Amino acid sequence: MPGENLSRDEARERAELLSVDGYEVDLDLRSAVGGPDGDGDAASGPRTFRSVTTIRFRNARAGASTFADLVAPAVDAVTLNGRSLDPAVVFDGARVALDELPEGENVLVVDAQCAYSRTGEGMHRFVDPEDGEVYLYTQYEPADSRRVFANFEQPDLKAPFRFQVTAPEGWTVRSNGAEESRDGEVRRFAETKPISTYITAVVAGPYHYVTDSYSRTFEDGTTLEIPLGAMCRKGLARHFDADDIFLITKQGLDFFHDNFDYPYPFGKYDQAFVPEYNLGAMENPGCVTFREEYIFRGKVTQAAYESRANVILHEMAHMWFGDLVTMQWWDDLWLKESFADFMGAFTMVESTRFKNGWITFANNRKSWAYRADQLPSTHPVTADIRDLEDAKLNFDGITYAKGASVLKQLVAYVGREAFLEGARRYFKKHAYGNTQLGDLLSVLTETSGRDMAAWSRSWLQTAGVNSLTPVATYDAADRITELAVLQEAAESHPELRPHRVAVGLYRRAVDGDLVRYARAEVDVAGPRTVVAELAGAERPELILVNDDDLTYCKVRFDEASLATLRAHLGDMTDPLARALCWSALWNMTRDGLMPARDFVSLVLAFAGRESDIGVLQMLHAWTRTALTQYATPGWREEGGRALAEGALRELRVAEPGSEHQLAWARFFASVADSEADFRLLSGLLDGSARIDGLDVDQELRWAFLSPLASHGVADESAIDAELARDDTASGKRHQVRCLASRPSAAVKAQAWAGVVESDALSNALVEATIAGFTQSSQRELLAPYAGKYFDAIERVWAERSIQIGVIVVKGLFPALQDDPATLAATDEWLSVHADAAPALRRLVLEARDDLARALRAQACDAGAAEAAAAAGI
Repeated sequence: MPGENLSRDEARERAELLSVDGYEVDLDLRSAVGGPDGDGDAASGPRTFRSVTTIRFRNARAGASTFADLVAPAVDAVTLNGRSLDPAVVFDGARVALDELPEGENVLVVDAQCAYSRTGEGMHRFVDPEDGEVYLYTQYEPADSRRVFANFEQPDLKAPFRFQVTAPEGWTVRSNGAEESRDGEVRRFAETKPISTYITAVVAGPYHYVTDSYSRTFEDGTTLEIPLGAMCRKGLARHFDADDIFLITKQGLDFFHDNFDYPYPFGKYDQAFVPEYNLGAMENPGCVTFREEYIFRGKVTQAAYESRANVILHEMAHMWFGDLVTMQWWDDLWLKESFADFMGAFTMVESTRFKNGWITFANNRKSWAYRADQLPSTHPVTADIRDLEDAKLNFDGITYAKGASVLKQLVAYVGREAFLEGARRYFKKHAYGNTQLGDLLSVLTETSGRDMAAWSRSWLQTAGVNSLTPVATYDAADRITELAVLQEAAESHPELRPHRVAVGLYRRAVDGDLVRYARAEVDVAGPRTVVAELAGAERPELILVNDDDLTYCKVRFDEASLATLRAHLGDMTDPLARALCWSALWNMTRDGLMPARDFVSLVLAFAGRESDIGVLQMLHAWTRTALTQYATPGWREEGGRALAEGALRELRVAEPGSEHQLAWARFFASVADSEADFRLLSGLLDGSARIDGLDVDQELRWAFLSPLASHGVADESAIDAELARDDTASGKRHQVRCLASRPSAAVKAQAWAGVVESDALSNALVEATIAGFTQSSQRELLAPYAGKYFDAIERVWAERSIQIGVIVVKGLFPALQDDPATLAATDEWLSVHADAAPALRRLVLEARDDLARALRAQACDAGAAEAAAAAGI
């Protein structure tokens, strides 16, 4: 990987020299089919395809030298301005040297043999186990288009692209531009608008393809027609609900045209759902790619459909924020990702059936941000990105979710119309160009009249999350004499920020519901802010700071409010307020301020009454983490039994056929740990047991089989039999995960070797193997691999692609060996490997921080147990 890196300084120097007039890319993908099965090996070399690229560019300084980017096994020919260059001299495996360039126009032609990928980077090749068909797609961000064609791989050297693709005649082939002509196996696509290399795309294979169209007539009488397409593997066609995908797409296009005053600029709009995808989706203009898991093979909850809608709209927002106007370098990645994350939720709530999207945002997306913002690797929303490895790791909770949270607050700060008018001016001023932070701030200053520089310094250019705590005093009549909000910051990031917050006062009504009876908005600034408007209000049972979720902060409670939540959280009627309280309680658990067993007890007491399915599913995930990471080891067995019993109880009383029943069924399977639990799961699989209304479809069958495999109840033959029922790509991933989860030393050794000592597995199967390998019920079995992990990771990082390196380093960290010895081993590795790749060190530092947090939380939980024992409870 180091030889393939590109620094910010190198990119800046090249941008000062060059401007690009256009690319012509000719790909011959017929080699994807036929020949020996597989993608090649060390002996025979990788399976390759021919890539011929013509780049027309201008050079600003006579005699200057620079380079083009290309990662390929072989280059057959290089021609610069009609002069042949020796590939053995000018190509080093990652760069094509361009020396002594004349000033003005230049033409570079590179004829290369590029490799198909199994890691989801570059031109990914997938063979469907169900029918043997081959499917291809590209994925580039931040810098993998150079694995498919020669280019200048940086976002600020935009250019028009023309693609020509030769592929088997029966295939569907799509790119950014519309297909202009076809001659047998050769497809030629229309030239694109000026775009960056990382958002070009090719999708090719026997895809199932569905069409629709969108039409928009503007006030001046002109009409915009956008051809719509949606595609997936043939094996998923029977599950493909393209009508709903097109519905969300059209609703999003209506919203953006209503509010952006800039017509969609990229012609057609294809959406491809592709296999073994590393991301949620990618905003390639005119050819958006998604992970195919968004096509649901079985029954899912509305939270899954909401998540898909959010991603569709997130990617659509990128057509303007990111594709039309692109950041100059990855420092300002937030200029596209924060905006798309915010606009995805904003658009979804305002234009689709998912009106509770801000609840999901508060409960789910923000939890990602809060975690990331407390890691040692936290960074300002505008980050310092030195090179491509830095960029790869900055697609994180700060850039996405914190940035979106900050923008949500910005809308409250400057007003909706000022914000949208700023966006409109930004698009018109910088269309097809590149921008930095100041370009956006200048238009927002114009439209809002506010000092955006001061706001930016506090919110975009500093790291860390503040905590807000209410402090109230009362008079003899039980009325508030003063209510203040205390603001705190971590020592490592001491910035106190301006917050626009709502403070809500809650009490129980006659019918027992916990409802808000008073609310005030206030600008919190500095360490202590008085909420004067609430003076004289009757004593509340609960004070909720950041009611309505206006700002980005960790919410704390006073003791009286915390006591109310322990007794009456389920009585809170407002779903957003309830979600905010759950989120605050979870943050307290993570911070070692609430014992994990107390959080588990709250979930057991009140989760069954949670109406929002997305919140319920998040509570299930948090509770598993509380049990496996934050509870003291001596309580895990008792806590696990209580969770399994509680989950089964809720499963049996849930409305038959409801999404809540489905959520509780999946949660029960994930915490099942007794012979009785396993008998029930086995019975649900073989039909000898039944729960009224519960449809045990194929996806649910795998969910039930998983704990049976990890606890040794289901053997290899049972797992293989299930694969025979579901001999599909999804089934194969489930099978691999279940096989690796079996409680056997030999199984663990095989799984470890499969991902650490070999690169034969695809990205999806590496992830599945690691998911099976790391079972919380198998801590002793996994203990020998802690030392092996630290011995292996630097070699893995050096030898494997960055995507696989990230998966392995994060996934195999010995977090389940949660003791001081593992913490010390991690510190020793960091000390000895001070010169390791910064991106690798970042991953290890983050894992170390998670482990240290877990140990602090366990100490809190142990303290609660000791206090209870001392009190005779």
